[in-house]
Formats: sequence, C-alpha cells, structure tokens
Amino acid sequence: MKIRILYFIFFLNITISVSSNEALNESQIHKNLRCLVCQGQSIADSNSEFAQTLKMVVKDLIKQGKTEDEIYSFLSDKYGDWILYKPKFNYENFFLWSFPYIVLVFGGLIVFFLIKKQQKKT
Repeated sequence: MKIRILYFIFFLNITISVSSNEALNESQIHKNLRCLVCQGQSIADSNSEFAQTLKMVVKDLIKQGKTEDEIYSFLSDKYGDWILYKPKFNYENFFLWSFPYIVLVFGGLIVFFLIKKQQKKT
C-alpha cells in the first residue's frame, strides 16, 4: 500500500512539473508576440479579441507538440516578421541588424579623422 502511495505522489509531481513548464513556455511565447490591434503591447498584456484568439492558437500549437521556434515561424509566415518582438536573423533583415554597428564604425572613423585633422592644425 505504501508503494502505491509513493508511486501516486511521484506521478503527481511529474505531471505538475510538466504542466508548469508548458505554462512558462506559453507565457514566454505570449510576451514575444506583438498584438496587431494594440501595436504597442504584447498579446500577454492585451485584452483585444485578436490577442485572445492568438493565445488560443498558441495553446493549440503547444498541444500539437510544436516547439517555440515552429510556433514563431508559423505566426511569422501568417502575419509577417512584425508580429515578433525578437525577429529571426536572416538575409532579408541583415541590414537592420547590422546598421547600428555600421553607424558606430563610421561615426568612430569620422571622429578619429576630425581629431587627427585638428591636431595637424595646432
């Protein structure tokens, strides 16, 4: 009898930890998806019908066994990369990801040459 109770407790502990991981994963996904109606909020913060529908879609995709990346790819294909707060790095958005570094390098070069030019004058 004691062994059955221990098995029951062990099984209950495993199911609770699995469901809490799914809930954590689901809330993480909700925070990374932008509400297209509210535009400044994630679907986790929004109460619009679109956000509620998207939450149900994410829940269904998780139940189907889709990974986080597969869910992002599915929604990105359907609504575009704008729906993601952290879009994927790919060839199409390479310039957007590299632009700040390019500006930093060129700005540094301009400052360097201005300082060098100023030193030559004195």
